[in-house]
Amino acid sequence: MAEYTMERSPQQPDAVDERLPAGRLFTLGLQHVLVMYAGAVAVPLIIGRALNLSPEQVALLISADLFCCGLVTLIQSLGFGRHFGIKLPVMMGVTFAAVGPMVAMANVQGGPEGARAIFGAIIGAGLISIAIAPLMSRLLRFFPPVVTGTIIAIIGISLMRVGIGWAMGGPAFMAQSVDVPRLVEMVDTVKASTTEAAASAAPGATAPAMKLPGPIPMVDNPSYGALDNMAVAGVVLVMILLLVRYGRGFVSNIAVLLGIVFGCFIAAGMGKMHFDQVAKAQWFDVVTPFAFGMPTFDIVMILTMTLVMIVVMIESTGMFLALSEITGRRIGQKDLAAGLRTDGLGTVIGGVFNTFPYTSFSQNVGLVGVTGVKSRWVCVAAGVIMIVLGLLPKMAALVESVPTFVLGGAGLVMFGMVAATGIRILANVDFKTNRNNLYIVAISIGAGMIPLVAPRWTQHMAHSLHPLLESGILLTAISAVALNIYFNGGKEDSAAAIEAAKAAEAH
Repeated sequence: MAEYTMERSPQQPDAVDERLPAGRLFTLGLQHVLVMYAGAVAVPLIIGRALNLSPEQVALLISADLFCCGLVTLIQSLGFGRHFGIKLPVMMGVTFAAVGPMVAMANVQGGPEGARAIFGAIIGAGLISIAIAPLMSRLLRFFPPVVTGTIIAIIGISLMRVGIGWAMGGPAFMAQSVDVPRLVEMVDTVKASTTEAAASAAPGATAPAMKLPGPIPMVDNPSYGALDNMAVAGVVLVMILLLVRYGRGFVSNIAVLLGIVFGCFIAAGMGKMHFDQVAKAQWFDVVTPFAFGMPTFDIVMILTMTLVMIVVMIESTGMFLALSEITGRRIGQKDLAAGLRTDGLGTVIGGVFNTFPYTSFSQNVGLVGVTGVKSRWVCVAAGVIMIVLGLLPKMAALVESVPTFVLGGAGLVMFGMVAATGIRILANVDFKTNRNNLYIVAISIGAGMIPLVAPRWTQHMAHSLHPLLESGILLTAISAVALNIYFNGGKEDSAAAIEAAKAAEAH
């Protein structure tokens, strides 16, 4: 494979390896942590609540996530032997691309058992990713901007359902619950009439079947869509928009995090945010492997997560090539393979330590370009900070205590920006002279929408296939890749992939 990017700048020949003073390293590292923090903790909150885990267990997922973010960042930025770590300023975090499949898995089986199944799928996919890492850089031509833009757009669209659910107070099915007293009354009435009919029937006649006179009675959930909760979500959204519009530099970059903090103050003032779990949590604790028990391994789930990892590794390849240009550090196929192996290794580590698949966080790649600080030691410092945060259970308990409606306002921004990033990548796709690209995007997004608008479309299919078929992200990825090969073949355009990666700062 050809090597990419420019020669090192003569003014900064060792910019990537430059060791800055300790004080500046800490400040710049903390900046990287704050930029990615809201996105980093979003995934364990989503999956933990999808699994119906207890607040203590969700806090454990958050601690494990922060700890592994830091650990995998150190491996990627410092390097671990000859085969792991691209040795560039890269921050690693849990990918949003895996959320859809993991939520589908959680819907199949919840609680600690569901968590063990997810962790098993993650470990299996991570091991496969390590094995296929050298091949992935050669597959870049199958993921041009028309494919990556479509996939990232459907990731954002799928996640918007989560953000809206947060603002409303839960998923859509929580809007109503069964009116149990009314249902019991209806059943008793039907039983009585059936008994009378059976008594007056001729001897030997078939007893009449019980049938309710109407649909199952439902009652509205008063906490779903509560106006005061939605108002707080709206205030968080407005605060984020104000900070983005009028904030400068660092403040603008952490607008989402500051908006969540502001919303927490309001919720606490309204008596809607409680700190009981924070008070109970320890100040310091070690993140232990297999805290939910030994993982279970299902081949379909592993293959599902492997497809996610293929998409993640293709995105990472684009990120590494973009970062290579930004820093002026030449990278080749061995470097790319080492970086992609770390995606796989980080995913294995995530499964072992009770968390999720890892990839390079593109907003931090954008931060390298904005600040002009190219030293990988800044990300090493940030990795150490993340590890320390992961060892502080009170911090995780504080994050877990944030009301969902506060997260709703921020979720609309975070997940909407992911969708907007996909649209921005697609804006550079040639639709005028190559109308086939329109079909790729249209059909692939349509495939990804199937589980969103028809969530029970798999009810007559094999149960083991549900985690795969209920993920709109995977359906879009498979569709986009196949249609691109059908219409466009496998023409390699690394420059386009690099430009797409540069555009993906919000993903």
